Amino acid sequence: MAPGWRGRTLLDLLAAHDLDRSPQLDFPNDGWSGATFHTLTDPAGRRFVLKRTSLAQDWIARATRDDELREGWLASVAREALSMLYLGAAADGDGVALLMPDLSTELIAWERPGHDPLIDDATLARVITSMARLHTRPWHDEVETIARRDDSSTPPWCPLPERLTLLARPSAAVLADAGNAIGDRFLSGWDAFDRLAPASARDLITRLGKDPAPLVKALAQLPAVGLHGDLKLANIALLADDRVGFIDWQMTLRAPVAVELGWFLVANSGSLPTDPDGVLDAYSRALAGTAGDWDVQRDLTWIVGLLLRGWRKGLDAEADARLGSGASARDDLAWWCQRAVDAAYRRM
Repeated sequence: MAPGWRGRTLLDLLAAHDLDRSPQLDFPNDGWSGATFHTLTDPAGRRFVLKRTSLAQDWIARATRDDELREGWLASVAREALSMLYLGAAADGDGVALLMPDLSTELIAWERPGHDPLIDDATLARVITSMARLHTRPWHDEVETIARRDDSSTPPWCPLPERLTLLARPSAAVLADAGNAIGDRFLSGWDAFDRLAPASARDLITRLGKDPAPLVKALAQLPAVGLHGDLKLANIALLADDRVGFIDWQMTLRAPVAVELGWFLVANSGSLPTDPDGVLDAYSRALAGTAGDWDVQRDLTWIVGLLLRGWRKGLDAEADARLGSGASARDDLAWWCQRAVDAAYRRM
């Protein structure tokens, strides 16, 4: 790969924005990966956030074979192609530091089902439209052109199998064995899933968690486009002039939109004011038919979503939570299980 962020020092990055003398204050966050955040303030009183990550501290980077620390690579060489909100990236010890404006008031709040602030219909429509625009704009081609120009064979996209199984039981067991508490959290969720989900759904998710190849093969029949990779609402900023921006491009990849949609639906179920069918219907209208076979995309969305976050649905169901759509978490778990099993019968 081209030097990218490795060719720039953190001091140079901070000095370029008049932040080299600013104290770096801890910035609490609810992220899972292990990345750390600090706030800085320039002489004009504008606040910024500095994100630091490395293979040593970030389990998502390790799990997705992110040797290039792709978020830093993208922020260094492809920031304009993606309309990224980052101001740049630089080397920081054995990792990368990414600088961005402080978007605390622009990012959509996101917590957990039963406690999430519910977004309104207008905000949901705005987010869905921005997702469709992201998926129809050929920015992935621009990024791949940049990589070839810089003597790289391909951008460091997140590998699809690793993205699909990131939170599966085998991956959670590896984390737990390494002493990472988040692994125990995932495992407790999968235990709840196994107690409440029907046998057909348990078997499907167990098989795909061990070997996602059948799902990868089914997805390969669909057009691959540029995906953000982690579109939870906390990574979406509502900007001025009705613009929408995205942060946390750590798992950016090329894949069918079903991968993005599956995660979006399950990660944000506590905040979405309508059911999954309603969200997909609105997205399909915004996309204007550019996703290949929409029935296949829809089917694979159900499988992707349950594989990625069945653990959370198990926890919510046992807690008798209620989702943003008004559905009970128990009914929602049963609904997703049936949809995923039926879709697997048709597509895999």
